[in-house]
Amino acid sequence: MKPVKWGVLGVSSNYELRVFNPIQALEAEEIVDMVAIASRNKKRARAAASRMNFKKAYGSYEELLDDAEIEAVFIPLPNHLHAEYIKKAADKGKHILCEKPLTMSFNETHKAIEYAKSKGVLIMEAFMYKLHPQWYHSRQIIAAGEIGEVQAVHVFFGYHNRDPENIRNRLETGGGAIPDIGCYAVSCSRFLIGKEPERVISLIKRDKNFKTDTLSSGILDFGGVRAVFTVATQVFPFQHVEAFGSGGNLSIKVPFNMYPDVSGEITVQTGVGMRTIKTVTTDMYGMEFEEFSLAVRGEAPLPIPPSDAVQNQKVLDALFRSEKSGKWEKV
Repeated sequence: MKPVKWGVLGVSSNYELRVFNPIQALEAEEIVDMVAIASRNKKRARAAASRMNFKKAYGSYEELLDDAEIEAVFIPLPNHLHAEYIKKAADKGKHILCEKPLTMSFNETHKAIEYAKSKGVLIMEAFMYKLHPQWYHSRQIIAAGEIGEVQAVHVFFGYHNRDPENIRNRLETGGGAIPDIGCYAVSCSRFLIGKEPERVISLIKRDKNFKTDTLSSGILDFGGVRAVFTVATQVFPFQHVEAFGSGGNLSIKVPFNMYPDVSGEITVQTGVGMRTIKTVTTDMYGMEFEEFSLAVRGEAPLPIPPSDAVQNQKVLDALFRSEKSGKWEKV
């Protein structure tokens, strides 16, 4: 297939740490061609282009979007800029892979997706974890009824970050535990249970200086099935997901930030006994760019439909409404 020509809006440490390496392999296989990177600082863009082998560097995001050679863009910008640059990218006919959450609210997300569709471009929220084999295998185990009827899903996801300059600790840029990692807790609960929650309730603690939520818990009621989560930004880093069924339990050891050079681990306990399943080693960031590029070429559907972003954001909005009301909120 003809490689898809990509541009990246913003010099992201996450891109350099986790995406750059698998992209090299995809370029060697002629699946992607990383043409350009942009920053609001031309010097920074040039330095990043030199480190990560981009052919072009731009001193503004708009300049990159004006480049007719680029077919698709990756948007790892702060959350509050997503909606703006989704629209600008769509106006220029660029297909869009955007970091989660897609925007800051349900209304913004719905409008952004509809706008992209109206311009004839593909758009996908970058929930890379869903593409890892450990998640496909976990869902197959549950769908087969191996742990019986799922009764509850428990999720914990936390890290430690007290840097006041970090965008994750700035309310105005869309920071906070729920937007940054609570979106994963909601997403994976929906993924494993296989339907949408009817109502939610939350308990949220905010940093007195940052004003962002730093310790947040929620209950998602799926109508007879529950998901419970806690996400935190000032704790020892840890993540875990477990599903409890009428006939057994299933747990995923490293659910979200799985290493590219280590097998995923799923532990399943049933009446027969307990076993640990090791899935194939894979790079989920590489899979994300590969599968999106295949969709751009019309060789495969989008692995994650844009409607999923709308449904996930509806739940996040309801959790914040519950923070204010102190009550259950309908999704």
